[in-house]
Amino acid sequence: MLLKNLISISSTDLKSIKINNLALDSRKVKKGDLFFAIKGAKKDGNKFIGQAIKRGAKAIICSKDIKSDKINIPIIKVKNVRSVLAKACKIFFQKKPKNIIAVTGTNGKTSVSDFYFQILSLNKVPVASIGTLGIKKNKNIKKINLTSPDIITMHKELENLKKNKINNVIIEASSHGLEQYRLHGIKFKAGIFTNFSQDHLDYHGDMKNYLKSKLILFEKLMEKNKYLITDPSLKIFAKLKKIAIKKNIKILTINNNKLFFSPNLIGTFQSKNLSMAVLASNICGLSISKINSKLNNIKSVNGRLQILRTLENKTKVFIDYAHTPEALYTALSSLKEKFKKNLTLVFGCGGERDFKKRPIMAKIANRICNRIYVTDDNPRTENAKLIRKNIIKYLDKAKYLEVGKRNNAIKLAIENSEPNEIILIAGKGHENYQDYGKKIIKISDREIVKKVKFKKYFSDKKINFFQNAKILKKILKNKKNYEFQGVSIDSKNLKKNNLFIAIKGKHKDGHNFLKEAINNGAKFCAVSSLVKNINKKKLIKVKNTYNLLEKIGSKKREDLNAKIIAVTGSSGKTTVKTMLGNLLNNFSNTYYSPKSFNNHYGVPLSLSNLESNHEYGVIEIGMNKPGEINKLSSLVKPDIAIITNIAEAHIENFKNLSGIAQAKSEIINNIKKNGTLILNYDDKFYNYLKNLAKIKK
Repeated sequence: MLLKNLISISSTDLKSIKINNLALDSRKVKKGDLFFAIKGAKKDGNKFIGQAIKRGAKAIICSKDIKSDKINIPIIKVKNVRSVLAKACKIFFQKKPKNIIAVTGTNGKTSVSDFYFQILSLNKVPVASIGTLGIKKNKNIKKINLTSPDIITMHKELENLKKNKINNVIIEASSHGLEQYRLHGIKFKAGIFTNFSQDHLDYHGDMKNYLKSKLILFEKLMEKNKYLITDPSLKIFAKLKKIAIKKNIKILTINNNKLFFSPNLIGTFQSKNLSMAVLASNICGLSISKINSKLNNIKSVNGRLQILRTLENKTKVFIDYAHTPEALYTALSSLKEKFKKNLTLVFGCGGERDFKKRPIMAKIANRICNRIYVTDDNPRTENAKLIRKNIIKYLDKAKYLEVGKRNNAIKLAIENSEPNEIILIAGKGHENYQDYGKKIIKISDREIVKKVKFKKYFSDKKINFFQNAKILKKILKNKKNYEFQGVSIDSKNLKKNNLFIAIKGKHKDGHNFLKEAINNGAKFCAVSSLVKNINKKKLIKVKNTYNLLEKIGSKKREDLNAKIIAVTGSSGKTTVKTMLGNLLNNFSNTYYSPKSFNNHYGVPLSLSNLESNHEYGVIEIGMNKPGEINKLSSLVKPDIAIITNIAEAHIENFKNLSGIAQAKSEIINNIKKNGTLILNYDDKFYNYLKNLAKIKK
């Protein structure tokens, strides 16, 4: 291609010069190339002009006056080399895919890109992605060093993709890449803005400049009638909307009440990322019905809140790339919300990067985690021990362990894990190296996790013993280890290894049946007073045995991960509970009470019999008077509630049926956030209950 077609030049002598290719790196210059001398953050291309000439450059574009008798090729001085290069790339590499999407934001770029790639791939649509994980097309991955590669590589790869008949491409647009013109000269179908929080302040200086770099995509690169996809709940949404209106860009927002979902993903943030990828796929020609048909097959992204292993003690080990405060908080809180288990974190902070992140990340870890292993991330040329000290001073002494070598920290976290723990190894994700400045170590969190030998064997029974002892230890606030499985208040029908709680009722006192309980297999008996001729080692003395029952039930609900369905109504409760329990047992381990355990004894008793291996629990809730359901359902905190019907049962305690409906509706107050209420459409109080549920969202 002629030089005059690539850049604006006035000299007639230069117009006939033929250019074979464009080059940024003097080491890669070939005969006939046009070399662009760019001053970067670490190296100045102007210092390598001589090398470019020796390797056969046909002409040089630079921003400085270069005078030398030895130079016998044209040196063309311009004001902004990056801008001239962008225009040259657009002209030189003319063939580009039809649908090019750019995704920017602090976190989630890689996930959105990968979900978009998966959606189109599953629908057999040719697609490629360019970003942190490399250049992906079909099943091939080509590794690259930067999230957004240099502009020549970017344009060249896009042209190659077009030649390979790939018309759908998604590109991760980093703030560095946008500021350094690496995405200029590309026509984008849509731009996605995921979120915005603190990162890269070592480069940008402050948040204002950081945001300014991100917005280059929309303010300078996007053309009118294209699309901006984002989350309307973002603090900067108003700013994005203003840009869209000014630039005549169509704005598409995810619906935070109706996010797209895949069963393989954890956390609302992943559903948000998936929803953005869905919108991008849709504007590229894929129907929502076709997208929906493949969502169950969407997998977690390499190194992004990805489960690697479930240990023999039921501990789950995850890795995540989280290296910003917002990303770490999101990953930890998502795991805590999903599993409600003890959370262990292995993490460090990178050297030569935004040091202001370190105390923020440390405080987040300290607030959410039960145990923290402070280790090295990428110290680069910074003193690794000092980085760890910067983190440790914000952690509780009882919570952390400092282990410099990353592989040792991961091994210790796994070897020291207690049953049902969740371990998150954060900061490196998919990466397979560690940067110590002059020394690069080959290391992979993934490979370490897979290779750690975990010899402890734990049966469900042993795990339940451990979990119950732990819960009781917290309630009693002592160090004694009372291991048991299951709770009973009926000495006749208890099972072996149950904890028998001696309740004093209106007609009978459980303390009179301790011998029978022990003979029938009770491991321990909770009592409010000691009884003669009973082995003291078998007794657990508390002030109030009923309060203990409530506390165990409440703590089980808080600590265990079972999805809870509560059933109430005037009739049919026990039938629905039993049918539902039997049905769910076909899919996964489910607890439901064997009888009509629906009063102030039965509900906490049912909760107390949930174990760590239960995926579901079905709890029946009854009442005789107003306020009872509110109290009992506040213990249960159901994910799903069912109201079978409203009828005249216990009408003697109410003025009318409306009073019963009001009492039954108390369950709605305690359904968990984003939970579900199932109603009987034929019931005359259907609309009343439905409207109450709507108010509670």
